[in-house]
Amino acid sequence: MEFFRIKRDIPFMRHALVFNLISFLTFAAAVFFLVTRGLHFSIEFTGGSLIEVQYAQAANLAKTREAVETLNLGEVQVQNFGTSRDVLIRIPLRGEMKQGELVGKVFGALCSAESGQVSTQASDKGDRQVCLTGANAAAGSASASTEPVTLQRSEFVGPQVGDELARDGALALLVTVVGIMIYLAIRFEWKFAVAGIIANLHDVIIILGFFAFFQWEFSLSVLAAILAVLGYSVNESVVIFDRIREAFRKFRKMSTPEIIDHAITSTMSRTIITHGSTEAMVLAMLIFGGPTLHYFALALTIGIVFGIYSSVFVAAAIAMWLGVKREDLVKASKPDVDPNDPHAGAVV
Repeated sequence: MEFFRIKRDIPFMRHALVFNLISFLTFAAAVFFLVTRGLHFSIEFTGGSLIEVQYAQAANLAKTREAVETLNLGEVQVQNFGTSRDVLIRIPLRGEMKQGELVGKVFGALCSAESGQVSTQASDKGDRQVCLTGANAAAGSASASTEPVTLQRSEFVGPQVGDELARDGALALLVTVVGIMIYLAIRFEWKFAVAGIIANLHDVIIILGFFAFFQWEFSLSVLAAILAVLGYSVNESVVIFDRIREAFRKFRKMSTPEIIDHAITSTMSRTIITHGSTEAMVLAMLIFGGPTLHYFALALTIGIVFGIYSSVFVAAAIAMWLGVKREDLVKASKPDVDPNDPHAGAVV
């Protein structure tokens, strides 16, 4: 499907050196920020506590954050989770405090901020803490009392679990990269495999560089977005590599830069349609998805933009610098020779 067709090839490879220099500087800046500032890991990696509460009315996040910060528990994160009434509180690892004690202190602070009192009530699942306001709040009776805030759940992620998640995440990234290299080497040629993986790593490092520079939270959902970007970016590279192979077979008098220019130009319409549709969906998640999907969609947005750039100006250009040629992709056809012909192979 094409909305338009560009009749004259755009000379992308004429400016390949300039764009590769820009890519190198961007890559170097991302590495610099990763080394000097590092990533701001979420508690899935560092360990800590998750506390989910539900308010009777729409939650005032500023008021909730102020109530929790009075406890001096470190860098606490407060965000809506699902509806405007649900709030998720992330607390960093506190080695000197038990989970039950920590949850009790946080819930008590939230309850006090709502002018309520914490009491314990029996339920089918055991005793639970409730926050009551009203005439019978002091007696712990729910009658004639309201619950301005309710404790929904609490979870604890230990440091060992966080380390294991970090190792598994790094292993998943490594296996993905190796798998992509093997796939490109088998389907095309080793020069394309090297070019494709450099382009993919270029995208990954730049995404990580953004997260290091702005100190955005790096969570498991962001890692999932990076893995998705790897597959998405290599798909664009494969489309261009396929067109390069077809052009080598079809246009025998063109040079390698001309072949690559023709391949990229012929995929422009498809690239705009595909990436435009995907980016529209990702931007919708970024704008309307709320805090839960914010960094996931942000990583995808950066990855898609730089994935298009790297497929055109990094992968294709590196393949050209590595000296890819027609003989690498198109096998020479052998003339039909009769083995019983005594004159076979004779030159007249």
